[in-house]
Amino acid sequence: MPVQTVAKIVGKEKLIEGIYKFSMKTKEIAKEAKPGSFLEIQVSESYEPFLRRPISIYNVDKENDVVEFIFQVKGKGTKMLMDKKVGDDLNILGPLGEGTFEVKHYKKAYIIGGGIGTYPLYELAKELKENTDVTMYMGFRNKELVTLESEFEEVSKKLVVTTDDGSYKEKGYAIDFLKEDCNKEKPDIIFACGPLPMLQAVQEFAKKEKIECQMSLEERMGCGIGACVGCAVKVIRNGEEKYEYVCKNGPVFNAKDVII
Repeated sequence: MPVQTVAKIVGKEKLIEGIYKFSMKTKEIAKEAKPGSFLEIQVSESYEPFLRRPISIYNVDKENDVVEFIFQVKGKGTKMLMDKKVGDDLNILGPLGEGTFEVKHYKKAYIIGGGIGTYPLYELAKELKENTDVTMYMGFRNKELVTLESEFEEVSKKLVVTTDDGSYKEKGYAIDFLKEDCNKEKPDIIFACGPLPMLQAVQEFAKKEKIECQMSLEERMGCGIGACVGCAVKVIRNGEEKYEYVCKNGPVFNAKDVII
C-alpha cells in the first residue's frame, strides 16, 4: 500500500549534466517497493508548482531502508528538486503503481532500456539475476549520455551498450542488437522501458516472435492514483478496448494488452 511520508535525503550524486541520483531514507517505501514502482514527489513546501513530480524508483536497499531515484532536470519542478541538499526532507507518496514487473524464475530474460528509461530497470535486473540469465541492452544518443554502465554490468550476465551515433561501444539502436541475439536464442521474456518509438518497436517484435513482453510506460502523471485521468492509455481486456491509467493500473503493462 502506498504511503505519504517525509523522507530525508541521505545521498545526492550528479551522474552527468542535468541528471541526478537521490538516495532517500524511508523504511515504509523501501519495505513495499517492487521493480517498476514509482514515486510522486512534492518539490516545494509552498506547493508551487502544485503537482508532484512522478519519478521511477531506481534501486531499493531494504536492509538499510534506502530508496534511490534518478531524474533529469527538464523544467521548474525538477530544477527545484535538483537544488535540494543532503539532509533536506522530501514529502513523498509511494510506492505507486499496481502494475509492476513480474519477477519470477525465467531461464533467460532480455531487458532493454532507452535513455533515462534505462534507470527503472536496474532494480528489476538486480532481483532477476539470482535465478535468471539476464542480458541487458542500454541505448543512448551519444557517449556523453551513457550512465551507470558498471552498475548495470554487475546485475547482468551480458551487457550491450549502444549509441545512436557510434561515439561509444556499439553503433545503432539497442533493439537491433536484441533482435540479433533473439535469432541465436529466444528469451523467455523481454522487459522494456524507454521512449515511445522504442517501446513500439519492441512490442511489434515481441508479438511477431511470440515472446512474452512487459513494458513500463512513460506518461505525465499528475496525481499518481488515477484521480486526474491525465495518463489514460488504451488496452484490450477480454477482447474489448477500454482505457486504463498508467499511474494506477501500470506503469507496467503486458505488451499484448496495451495499445501505444
